[in-house]
Amino acid sequence: MTILKTYARLWSDNLDRALPLLAELTGAQPELRLAFHSVELAAIGGFLVIAGPAEERAKYAHASATVVVEDLDALTAILRAADATITTPMTSGPTGRFLYARHADGSEVEYVE
Repeated sequence: MTILKTYARLWSDNLDRALPLLAELTGAQPELRLAFHSVELAAIGGFLVIAGPAEERAKYAHASATVVVEDLDALTAILRAADATITTPMTSGPTGRFLYARHADGSEVEYVE
């Protein structure tokens, strides 16, 4: 099981207003941009920007990072062996399969394959 990329989450009211500064700071353009339920997402550099109304963003605020892995099934076994709790079961989304897990120390992470 390999971690391919880790994104720091940024919260924004407006994705179009957030991206120009991040593009300048990172020297990159968005690698991904899509609507997901009631929010918009964009991956740029090492950031995942989650934009939309505060009450909608709050639905995703329990996770401190988004981590892209090569094998979600293998990750699940590792998480369970480490006493992590799967808080959102494996689900398919527009970018692939994902799950949320709370580690034994209380931190929560979104994992995406």
